[in-house]
Amino acid sequence: MRYVISGASGYLGRMLRSDLARSGHDVTRLVRVPPRSPDESRWDPSAGVVDRDVLAAADVVVNLSGANIGRPWTPPYKRVLMSSRVDTTGTLARALAALPTPPLFVSQSAVGYYGDAGDRELEESSPAGSTYAAEMARAWEDATSPATEAGVRVILLRTGVVLEAESTAFRLMALPFRLGLGGRFGSGEQYFGTIGLADWLGAVRFLVDLPNAAGAYNLTLPVPPTNAEVTAAFGALLRRPTFLTVPGGLVRLGVGDLADELLGSRRIVPRRLLDAGYEFSAPNITAAIAAALAKR
Repeated sequence: MRYVISGASGYLGRMLRSDLARSGHDVTRLVRVPPRSPDESRWDPSAGVVDRDVLAAADVVVNLSGANIGRPWTPPYKRVLMSSRVDTTGTLARALAALPTPPLFVSQSAVGYYGDAGDRELEESSPAGSTYAAEMARAWEDATSPATEAGVRVILLRTGVVLEAESTAFRLMALPFRLGLGGRFGSGEQYFGTIGLADWLGAVRFLVDLPNAAGAYNLTLPVPPTNAEVTAAFGALLRRPTFLTVPGGLVRLGVGDLADELLGSRRIVPRRLLDAGYEFSAPNITAAIAAALAKR
């Protein structure tokens, strides 16, 4: 199959690109600099510019663009986070809507869509939350509307934190435990939306191959863990103490509104993925962390 990927230089983009190449698929990367190889195509999402011929030749367009969320969410950076997602998605959606025979459009979203929902179980039909992350995720998904309204088949990937040994998120999570300083955030009772890399890649391939798959899918563990359970799993697998607690106020002081994502609770179940028959290779937090550690 022929894939076009935006955000191909990001962590998930690189992992997906390598996974697809190993399976014999052709991958074209959308880049913002002059192309340096035949598998690159220049685009300018802020100006709404993309080569429609490149999109028309694809079987699947995967949109993974978006600025890194792992830094303090200051007011200026929140605008960067929003525009980096909405502008790129909108540019692709409008271009695909104009094609006579458009490819499948797979667009990244995030579990932040649900906001802070306490211990209420969340499925794809659950309403959006009221945090900034929820506002951003709604706008991100809404930016696909031109494609959907034109009859393009669109899959939205509501992705949790992806665990893999070399990912920035995993290294930051594991470092305090390696130093013997690991502990829960706040009460530790908040649920944490996450998934192992192998299952994220597997779910993307599964949905692409699933006839008529469309709409939102939660890409998270089928057994949603609490922050305390994540802490316990890291401690047990790395054989480190987990007696510390990071006060919620300190988290908020350090990272601003990003604290809503660290302290908020989302008990997410990948209902549509499970109902479609996907089988997880790492279905719980201990298995997901163990798989990531095994790759080091």
